[in-house]
Amino acid sequence: MSDPRKNDNEIDRFILKDAVNEAKDMGREGMQHPSTGPVLTGAAIGAVAGAVLPVVSWPVGLIAGAGFMLYKRIRP
Repeated sequence: MSDPRKNDNEIDRFILKDAVNEAKDMGREGMQHPSTGPVLTGAAIGAVAGAVLPVVSWPVGLIAGAGFMLYKRIRP
């Protein structure tokens, strides 16, 4: 039986393409897309964390939180 995730390097090469496609789908479908809610929640949590931390500002936290949740939706 072959493992579909046998070669992780080949799978991870296309992460940017997958992220762009997921973001486009989220833009088209809006709140109806299953990834929109978790990504917006991650962005909000990141913004709050960025506002609380002295070195990081809220826009950096917002982008980091949204990026992390988008990554977790693409590569669980």
